[in-house]
Formats: sequence, C-alpha cells, structure tokens
Amino acid sequence: MSRTLVIGDIHGGLRALHQVMERAKVSLEDHLIFLGDYVDGWSEAPQTIDFLIQLGKNHQCTFIRGNHDELACDWLTKEKSNDSWLHHGGQVTVDAYKNYSEAALSLHKAFYESLENYYLDKNDRLFLHAGFTNMHGVEQEYFPKLFYWDRTLWEMALSLDPNLSPQDQNYPKRLRHYKEIYVGHTPVTRIGATVPVNRANVWNVDTGAAFKGPLSIMDVDTKELWQSDPVHLLYPKENGRN
Repeated sequence: MSRTLVIGDIHGGLRALHQVMERAKVSLEDHLIFLGDYVDGWSEAPQTIDFLIQLGKNHQCTFIRGNHDELACDWLTKEKSNDSWLHHGGQVTVDAYKNYSEAALSLHKAFYESLENYYLDKNDRLFLHAGFTNMHGVEQEYFPKLFYWDRTLWEMALSLDPNLSPQDQNYPKRLRHYKEIYVGHTPVTRIGATVPVNRANVWNVDTGAAFKGPLSIMDVDTKELWQSDPVHLLYPKENGRN
C-alpha cells in the first residue's frame, strides 16, 4: 500500500536520513515529500544532494525549496555569499564541496534550481518549507521568497486560541484554504519538543536535526512517526549548527 511520507529538515545529516528511511521501511510505492533545507549543518551536504538526486530517479519524490538551499544555490551558481549564511551552517557546506568536480557541481546546481516552492496535493494538503502571507493562499502570494523564509504562519498557529473553530469570524483566513499545512524551517525544539507539533491545521516537522534533535518522517494519513537517533550522536566529532 502506498503512503505519503513527509520528511523534515535534513541539514547535511545523511546518516540520519539513511537511518530513518530504513526505520520507516520506505518502499518504491511511497510518495516522499521533502520539506527542504538539505544542506548547511552537518558535513555531508553534497553527499545528501547526491543521494536525493539518485533517490528521485527510482522513487516518487517531491523536493521543496528551503532557505538554506537557496543560499547554497546562490553560492554555487552566482558566487554569492555572506557572513550570516557562513556562520549558520554555510561554511560547513562550502568546505564539503571543495573536492567536487565541475560535472558533479553541474548536477547539483540543476537540482537546487529544480526545487519547488510548494506542493498541494489532491486532498488540499499543502507542503512548503516555511509559510506564506497572502490571505487568499499560496497561488496569490506576492513574495515567493516567503515560501522558504516566512515564520509568521507557524508563529500564528502557535499563538492561536485552540478553542477557536475555522467557522469563527476571527479564525485566520490563511488557514482556511487547506485541510492541512506541513512546514519545517523553525525547529520545534525551540518550544521543547522533539516530535512533529500540530497547531490548528499546521504540522511542523522540523524536529531539530540541524542541532541536537532527530530527523523525522511522518505518514500524513495515519500520523505514524519514525525518527533517527539525535543527529549529533551520528556525527560525534562535529558541531552541526549548535
């Protein structure tokens, strides 16, 4: 039986991705939706991209663009860099790419540029890295960069009165368009959680793999969850984004 599996932010933690995919028993029948931020953190950023490129050849995969993916793409394709990016995981990615051939870099550039800003399935479930701000939904978003930079959607969901129903006139219009919304970008470890967190109809699947949390895969239909070991334990000689 096919499953729709959503995967949180990886941040170069390829060992965690291998581990959690094995634990979830991922098969060729599954649809894998990756929420972005494949790089910047642990030392296997380019190897993670290699793996995802190959995975996409044999599996049904949807690859969403994360803000760190855009930053890495800008560095690879335009030689754009900044101290903030380097400090927040970019330097590890730069170092990891030092021995990559031009042919390999060309494949990676094409992968980064092919990433999707969001995915909306036939059941009105929206998948994107960060959020959006237009009250009419993602199709009318004025600023596409918000799909992978915005934090207000998740902040709004966290602050929403749990007793407020979608029928209430004060219920946020942004949330009414979709049955469920799946995001990453803001680690749930910031609110003391290590598993995906649901507020209103928003699910945050970033369980802090870039720091000291695990990497998570969730079945969006059953909400069954699989997690890797805390990623920092898989890279004991590295700091990640800690």
